Amino acid sequence: MAEVGEVTEGCRLPVLRRNQDNEDEWPLAEILSVKDISGRKLFYVHYIDFNKRLDEWVTHDRLDLKKIQFPKKEAKTPTKNGLPGSRPGSPEREVRKTLDLSLQPASAPASGKTLPIPVQITLRFNLPKEREAVPGEPDQPLSSSSCVQPNHRTTKRKVEVVSPATPVPASTETTQASVFPQNGSARRAVAAQPGRKRKSNCLGTDEDSQDSSDGIPSAPRMTGSLVSDRSHDDIITRMKNIECIELGRHRLKPWYFSPYPQELTTLPVLYLCEFCLKYVKSLKCLQRHLTKCDLRHPPGNEIYRKGTISFFEIDGRKNKSYSQNLCLLAKCFLDHKTLYYDTDPFLFYVMTEYDCKGFHIVGYFSKEKESTEDYNVACILTLPPYQRRGYGKLLIEFSYELSKVEGKTGTPEKPLSDLGLLSYRSYWSQTILEILMNLKSENGERPQITINEISEITSIKKEDVISTLQYLNLINYYKGQYILTLSEDIVDGHERAMLKRILRIDSKCLHFTPKDWSKRGKW
Repeated sequence: MAEVGEVTEGCRLPVLRRNQDNEDEWPLAEILSVKDISGRKLFYVHYIDFNKRLDEWVTHDRLDLKKIQFPKKEAKTPTKNGLPGSRPGSPEREVRKTLDLSLQPASAPASGKTLPIPVQITLRFNLPKEREAVPGEPDQPLSSSSCVQPNHRTTKRKVEVVSPATPVPASTETTQASVFPQNGSARRAVAAQPGRKRKSNCLGTDEDSQDSSDGIPSAPRMTGSLVSDRSHDDIITRMKNIECIELGRHRLKPWYFSPYPQELTTLPVLYLCEFCLKYVKSLKCLQRHLTKCDLRHPPGNEIYRKGTISFFEIDGRKNKSYSQNLCLLAKCFLDHKTLYYDTDPFLFYVMTEYDCKGFHIVGYFSKEKESTEDYNVACILTLPPYQRRGYGKLLIEFSYELSKVEGKTGTPEKPLSDLGLLSYRSYWSQTILEILMNLKSENGERPQITINEISEITSIKKEDVISTLQYLNLINYYKGQYILTLSEDIVDGHERAMLKRILRIDSKCLHFTPKDWSKRGKW
């Protein structure tokens, strides 16, 4: 058995931790750092295949030294352009699984729940003659209809598809294991279109509509809020550096590294003004600051208010200090956000909750003033005290409401976090199912709707509409046609989810005029 003194950075061994059920478990972990405090050794561990937000300092009595794996001494590999290679002994940070979402031919018409009104929906694309149809591509034929036979007892709601008899190859999705913000997201490989040059995105993602010719990003994207640099994998940025943040009446435990000034990282608590987000080193400094701070709401224009919920639009150039402080706070909970200081090209939409003391920040999203890739969200975050209360979906709904006013379709900037992916999947699913289930027959004929019409109604990008239908496994191939089958479980689940979704955006309460940011004078 190894001695405690032999445990160094890069070693892997089981470490004792408590799981969600408050039970002991011994997952494999990597030692990222070792420090000595008053003769007592502490080890900073990263649990392999777990998200980085679970990383922590542990004492030697939680280490299983019998099963220690020492880092392998690898031969130095030649470097390219003077850039260092991977650090020896580091764990695989991204585990990828390939999910084949194939379209299985239906063996027989599904039977099930009888609905009062038969509905037919047709989803249509134009297919280039020179290549096969791929459902994830915007120029494929995909049509569907919801047809319910009144004289049959059915458990499923069947949607017929009018399309060529050629089977559609399934899209391939890649899942990355880890957690918030990038890890755990799924990415779909998409075939390149003829004559169209694909743009690559940084890192791996949830991409239902990931732009990459072979499904694997070839180089970091050099615009947006997720600009990747090689220093992101540095050992320093892999370790949480802030112990605790006090923001108003909440104390937050950060999940990830954030580049606050070095002298503040040794403090037990970092204090933030909840209105201007200025950071100070002590409670006394905060109290002194509050006597001078006149803000009781985020700077910028209030563009939405309903009840106690308000949204403020903040220009990253005009309110640079606030925007930078907001990015520093957000980085504590977003793993792969790498832009903090160049806020000029961005707009920030901060959601607040009002009480007698002022407007308290709940969450925010940012977007580029000019996006060449139809992004309507760059980064999105609901602060931990407000998570699992419907605010995340409200932020997403608001971003699409802005896109509707702008007359555009939009999609979130990739990569998405695991929690972000779950929220977007849920929002897309509920929004699309709501449209399909509310269609009514006219003059006894089955109503029809196209993918473009769904996209125009919701402002959801076409690729996201198609990928959501695939994710819900609604598309099947039956008797030479593509059909969408809404099972009783999906219908009931959707109805239950909509009953729980109390917070909604009221477009009548939005006072927003989009600007043409291509004119530099607007900046």
